[in-house]
Amino acid sequence: MKPRLDTQLATKSARMPSWAFLDGEVVPYGQARFGLFTHALHYGTGLFAGMRAFWNDEERQLFVFRPEDHFRRFRESARLLRMDLPFSIEDLTRGVIEVLRREGYEQDVYIRPLAFYGDESLGVRLHDLTPRVGIAAMPSQFMDRNDGLHACFSSWRRVSDNMIPPRGKLAGSYVNSALAKTDAVLAGFDEALMLNDAGHVCEGSVANLFIVRRGEVVTPPITDDVLEGITRSTMMQLARERGHTVVERSIDRTEVYLADEAFFCGTGMHVTPIKRVDHRLIGDGDVGPVTRVLRDLYFDVVRGRSGAHREWCRPVFARSDMPVRLESNVERISAA
Repeated sequence: MKPRLDTQLATKSARMPSWAFLDGEVVPYGQARFGLFTHALHYGTGLFAGMRAFWNDEERQLFVFRPEDHFRRFRESARLLRMDLPFSIEDLTRGVIEVLRREGYEQDVYIRPLAFYGDESLGVRLHDLTPRVGIAAMPSQFMDRNDGLHACFSSWRRVSDNMIPPRGKLAGSYVNSALAKTDAVLAGFDEALMLNDAGHVCEGSVANLFIVRRGEVVTPPITDDVLEGITRSTMMQLARERGHTVVERSIDRTEVYLADEAFFCGTGMHVTPIKRVDHRLIGDGDVGPVTRVLRDLYFDVVRGRSGAHREWCRPVFARSDMPVRLESNVERISAA
């Protein structure tokens, strides 16, 4: 049996969920089961989102971070797979709130919405199939590496917009990420950095990239085969509000080596410093001042502790503690 590698970046959970949103209803998690011939299992014809909810102990409140923005991208990813989802952004947000209330979590939570072709049918295609939608949540799964990572440039190139569009979170495309990540870990690194077909740095295996160089905060543009990350847009806005010049442009490999600071960001990684790349120190090899300030600000914002952007934080528990009535478009259509 092969030994398990503990990179402090793998998923971990104290327990499995009790409840799930499935096709418009909140059901016991054990009812969300699918057959071996499910189309998405064979051909990767699905998509997902990664979301977080953060516990604020002072307010005794759980805040879901930017759910509407996540579900807007979720529905856009579905369009790329020709999926016509019967649930609006508002339906899906209510579904998350209801699941979290049923679970009663009073701690940080990782949320995984999924949409996939659930027909038990073989044949490579995107037509004549029926999408299914599910959402489940567990206590926060990803261990944080605030001390920083040692990354390497992967020999695997990022899939391009004309192959499998990386701007959406399409399930099949994450084989590309898995190849890069596992090779990096087996070579002794924490994470992989990926280049696109043009040779420009695009992102990590599962996170967007920022570098700080010559007084500018720089990130690759969405046209360089990167995920349109919600955390990415959050960091760009927070950096600008702090007075930094934020530039979206292509980044060369050697610019990363010469950067003053670098960090990954994403729902799973939060804001994680990169201290070395290919055995080269980034800056002085410590967490840089820009990264440190933006990381601290990010955690204040997502936990609802900052006066800024409270609108990004959707509270789970109503004062009355009454459950939200879940009403999907499917139910409204049936009622009509």
